[in-house]
Amino acid sequence: MKILLVGEYSRLHNSLKEGLQALGHDVTLVATGDGFKQYPADILLTPTHTAGFAKKWKVLFYKLFGFDMSSISVMRQFFEQKSSFTGFDVVQLINESPLDIAAKHEKEIISFLKEHNKKLFLLSCGTDYISVKHSLDKKPRYSILSPMFDGKVSKESYAPILKYVQPAYHELHEFVYERIEGVIASDLDYHLPLLDHAKYVGLIPNPINIAALDYHLPDVSGVITIFHGINRANFYKKGSDYFEAALKKLQQKYPEKTNIIRVESLPYAEYIQQYNEAHILLDQVLAYDQGYNALEAMAKGKVVFTGAEQEFSDHYQLNHEVAINALPDSEAIFNELEQLILHPERITAISKNARKFIEQEHDYQKIAATYLNTWEA
Repeated sequence: MKILLVGEYSRLHNSLKEGLQALGHDVTLVATGDGFKQYPADILLTPTHTAGFAKKWKVLFYKLFGFDMSSISVMRQFFEQKSSFTGFDVVQLINESPLDIAAKHEKEIISFLKEHNKKLFLLSCGTDYISVKHSLDKKPRYSILSPMFDGKVSKESYAPILKYVQPAYHELHEFVYERIEGVIASDLDYHLPLLDHAKYVGLIPNPINIAALDYHLPDVSGVITIFHGINRANFYKKGSDYFEAALKKLQQKYPEKTNIIRVESLPYAEYIQQYNEAHILLDQVLAYDQGYNALEAMAKGKVVFTGAEQEFSDHYQLNHEVAINALPDSEAIFNELEQLILHPERITAISKNARKFIEQEHDYQKIAATYLNTWEA
C-alpha cells in the first residue's frame, strides 16, 4: 500500500511510518517540523518569518492586509511539489489543521489531497473542534482548559487552542469531515468526545517504536532522579505549576534523597536524551490518558506522572500500576512522589509494568497493522 502521512507534532506519524515500513508498505511523511521540536519528515515544508524582525514584519503585514506570510509560504512550498502528493492509496491528516497554517490554505491543500488520492482519513490526537468544544462545555472533570476556567491563564493565551471553535476553523472542521472516510482517536482524551459521532471509526493507541527504545531496569539504591521537561508556552496547560509546587516541597523535605532535573523547550532529540538517567518523569496533569512523550518514557522504564485515570485503567483492563495518575493537586502529587522516594521498590515494579504495557498495547508494528485494517475496512 502507498501511504501519505500529513503533519507531525508528537512523533506519532514518524513511528507509524516506521511500523508500516516494517510491514512492507511505501510511506511518505510531509510536515513542518513543529517549531522548536524539529521532528523529521521526508518532505519538510519550512515556515518562514518565525523569529526576530521577520516575525514582527509578518504580524504587521497580517494586521494591515490580513495575509499570513508564513502560511502562504508553506502552501506555496506544498504546491511547488504537488506531484509528490498524488497517487496514494491512503492519506492521513494528523489534525484538522495538519500543517498549522491559515484555515483557507489548509482547505486548498486538503482539497488537492482529496482529489488526487484514493482515501482520506483524519486523526484526533491533539486539540481540534470536537475536543475543544467538549472541554469548553466542561464535560470532562478537568481538561487542558481548566487553567483558563480557574483564572490562571488569560483567554488570549489560549488563542492557539480556542482558534478551533472560531468561525474559520469551525468551517475547516466541517470541510474536513465532509471529505474524510473516517476519524481515528489516539487516546481516551480524544476518544471520549468522539463517541457516537457518525464518522468515528475507533481508538487506535499511539504507536511506539520499541525497537528504538532500550529498556533499563532502574537502579534505586541511591539518589532518585526526577525529570521535569517544561514547555514554557504551555506551562499551565500541562499542569507544570502543580509539578513545580510538589517538587519544591519534595526538595525541601528530601534534599539528600532526590536529584531534580529541569529543562525548557528543547528539540525532541535533545529532550529524550536529557531524561535518560531519570527514574521519574513528570509529563502532564490535565489528561485522562498518556501522550506520546509519556509513552516513550514508559517504554524506557521510567515512572511517569501523567494521565492515567480510571477510564484509562478500565479501557485496558489494568489491575496494576503502569504510570502514576497526576491529579491537578500539588499535595497529591507530592504524596505520590514521597511514597516513591520512601519505597523505591515501587519504582522498580512500575518500571517493569510500564515496559510490558507498551509492548502489549503500543508496539508500532501491531498498531500499524491495526491502522491498515481500519483504512481497508
